[in-house]
Amino acid sequence: MIGLHLMRALGVRGSLVLACLLVLAITAYGVADDLGLLNPPAAATPARPTRNLPPSSAAKRDIPTGYLTLYQQAARRCRGLSWAVLAAVGKVESDHGRAQLPGVRSGWNPAGAAGPMQFGIGTGRAGNAWATFGHDFNGDGHPSVYDPGDAIPAAATYLCAHGAPRHLDRALYAYNHSRAYVARVKQLARRYTAPGDRRR
Repeated sequence: MIGLHLMRALGVRGSLVLACLLVLAITAYGVADDLGLLNPPAAATPARPTRNLPPSSAAKRDIPTGYLTLYQQAARRCRGLSWAVLAAVGKVESDHGRAQLPGVRSGWNPAGAAGPMQFGIGTGRAGNAWATFGHDFNGDGHPSVYDPGDAIPAAATYLCAHGAPRHLDRALYAYNHSRAYVARVKQLARRYTAPGDRRR
């Protein structure tokens, strides 16, 4: 009822302006939601600290020894970042380099991501994060997105640059724009350090 009175008072031109403003507001709301600005993941309950916790037996069974060492070493590049978070990212992205999917060992996937940590390399919608964060971290003279010795430290650097560990949810969301992804990585990180699952 109030809306009808308002539209009559504004006239046709004023009603069109009001309708346009309403459409703009709805569009802005949708864009903000897509970008994670409304109820952003960073506002979620923080995960318990896992940085210094040893690997659970589940982690030891699932993560190749070489990868586990790389995750633990790379986490030190970002003060407070848990090695388990990096390991969980590696699990979701490529099953610690074991996935037979396009882009894991060569080429790129349909989004333009490559390597065991699935960095964008500038060939698709994933952008080119490797150009900024890729580096010869293992000192072999050949920086490679496919080399876990380079890719895993690059992922740690990326997450740190996007707010980890203090704003871990925000950093993970920047890595992959999906709230389900953020939740899955955090779930795996907890599993990799579960106190009741650290049998030697």
